[in-house]
Amino acid sequence: MARERRGIQSIEVGGALLRALVDHGGPMLLGDLARKAGMAPAKAHPYLVSYCNLGLIQQDASSGRYELGPFALQMGLISLQRSDPVRTAIPLVDERLSRFGQTVALATAGSQGPTIVHIHPATDAIHVTMRTGTVMSLLQTATGQIFAAYLPAATVQALIALEEAGALQIGALRRQFTRQEIDARLADVRRHGLARSIDDPVVGVSALSAPVFDHSRNIVLAITLIGPSGSVDASHDGELASALGKCAADVSARLGYIAG
Repeated sequence: MARERRGIQSIEVGGALLRALVDHGGPMLLGDLARKAGMAPAKAHPYLVSYCNLGLIQQDASSGRYELGPFALQMGLISLQRSDPVRTAIPLVDERLSRFGQTVALATAGSQGPTIVHIHPATDAIHVTMRTGTVMSLLQTATGQIFAAYLPAATVQALIALEEAGALQIGALRRQFTRQEIDARLADVRRHGLARSIDDPVVGVSALSAPVFDHSRNIVLAITLIGPSGSVDASHDGELASALGKCAADVSARLGYIAG
């Protein structure tokens, strides 16, 4: 039986003020900050004085508003420097998505295109050629469409040109796509924050993919759930889509991404 870890209650209480500032995203007056943290201003003030002394918080002399201080910034920068998207994502993927019993793949934006870097195998193997190092089609796979929707346009165009010319080792495309088809596909991905491929490029296999962003709002990872079409609910509002989107959003948050 795991032993309960003892903490210091006053530190946890004061931490609510730091969390309130982070959630608000800007300077706050004492009364507003205390209210958001769920405490009286008289109780909040001593904590703020101590945090100011440590550099975790600073107060503007003219407005009296509080905001995160230089030491908080240093802590955040060090945390971001040490963050690794794949290492951050793996435990969350195992925890949140393994219950569906499907294959889950993590992909990064490699120099050749979206590249598989980690695979959590399904309970029952699916018959599809995919392993670590596989480069995914930018337009014909859910993984590729996620990157095509959020990478810089010039990068996407260059990869599409290479793919259509057969210069990338991803296997043959069934067909090329018109500009209108590409725009429509990527607009749908951005609208839902989710990419889908149903019986394409492999008949009988479907996939859902969601993007992971870092603190600079750049896409750094795609989390893709893949399985037999008969057992994968590929609807935008289904349980799989909801769990996948929430998992990707939580990984993004841990990498410093702030939505909005």
